[in-house]
Amino acid sequence: MSQLPDQVRQFTVGSDDDGVRLDRWFKRHLPQVGFATVSRWARTGQIRVDGKRADVDTRLEAGQTLRVPPGGEAKPGGKAARPRRELSEEELALADSMVLTQDRAAIVLNKPPGLATQGGLGMKQHVDGLLDAYAAQGPRPRLVHRLDKDTSGVLLVARTPGSAAYFSKRFSGRSARKIYWALVVGVPSIADGMIELPLAKQPGTGGEKMQVDEENGKPSRTRYRVIDRAGNRAAWVELYPMTGRTHQLRVHMAAIGHPIVGDGKYGGQDAFLSGSISRKLHLHARRLVIDHPDGAPLDVTAPLPEHFAASMAQLGFDEADGAELSAPPPESDKQDQKRAAKAHAKQYRKERRGERRSRGDGSPSRGKPGAKAGKPGKPSRPSGKPGPRKPGAPRGRR
Repeated sequence: MSQLPDQVRQFTVGSDDDGVRLDRWFKRHLPQVGFATVSRWARTGQIRVDGKRADVDTRLEAGQTLRVPPGGEAKPGGKAARPRRELSEEELALADSMVLTQDRAAIVLNKPPGLATQGGLGMKQHVDGLLDAYAAQGPRPRLVHRLDKDTSGVLLVARTPGSAAYFSKRFSGRSARKIYWALVVGVPSIADGMIELPLAKQPGTGGEKMQVDEENGKPSRTRYRVIDRAGNRAAWVELYPMTGRTHQLRVHMAAIGHPIVGDGKYGGQDAFLSGSISRKLHLHARRLVIDHPDGAPLDVTAPLPEHFAASMAQLGFDEADGAELSAPPPESDKQDQKRAAKAHAKQYRKERRGERRSRGDGSPSRGKPGAKAGKPGKPSRPSGKPGPRKPGAPRGRR
């Protein structure tokens, strides 16, 4: 496959691009070629799919051969593509040490605590800045979800634009299963429970801190399960976020009176255990189960960071006790069923109103007997009897 800009190029449509529009394919794989150029190429027959002309809205299929004409790479007066940053030997070593597994679609990392996922003010080192280490050949990998700076564990990075779109849909659609481990202060009275508290940004914090907000917060749900306890001092819990709000697990556990150990941001001084237990945050993205574009689901587990493992040992917890994964939360609980039933009833009433409006043959409505069409349940005025007399109107014969 030639990719020189002054030669005709041929690409094979991958499985993660199956069903994508032609113009969208260019945006993923050749973003430097503008939409106007793609439209012109398609209009003049210069773009071919399996030897046939194609329009910008043509849906591609996996395995097809896409012919792309030369040119279109450079835009007069446009900005040059950002050169890849040269990474130091230390950065390359860090990037390599994080890899748990990788294939043609994904790179799964074990992010250490203290390393931000993306850059920010004064943030010199972060995962996003290390992605060039995995791009010796092909496009630069892309982040598809995030972990807090102080949270460790499984972080999935998409290797191609197509797989980035695929995995992003799984995260946004909540079909990806993310399991976290945490050590919390005290022991929840309910061993296996659901926390449903709406969350919103805390005013005055610039969006850096969240809070429970019953009036304006977004619905947020977390299932938790106590795996083991160290007397009444602390508990080891498995957390399953059913929504993806910022700092959701940290805020929810603090809200029920059991902040995550080391989380001074939401638990204050109560979040720290006495003795030699580390003051770092004890929240770890332990496992990720997600569909893969090649078929079999991706199922990856991340080892604990050093401080977390040391605290587990000091509190008498055995990692093997957490190997048995709890059953996933039901697809819909009673509240979900109520919401679904309410939505169905609303849609049904809307469709019924449409039916009544479309009737033009004088057939009676299906409302209550004697009801006017469009106003079910409201009795009609008996025929043959006049309505109420208006003030000042002459009295009629009765």
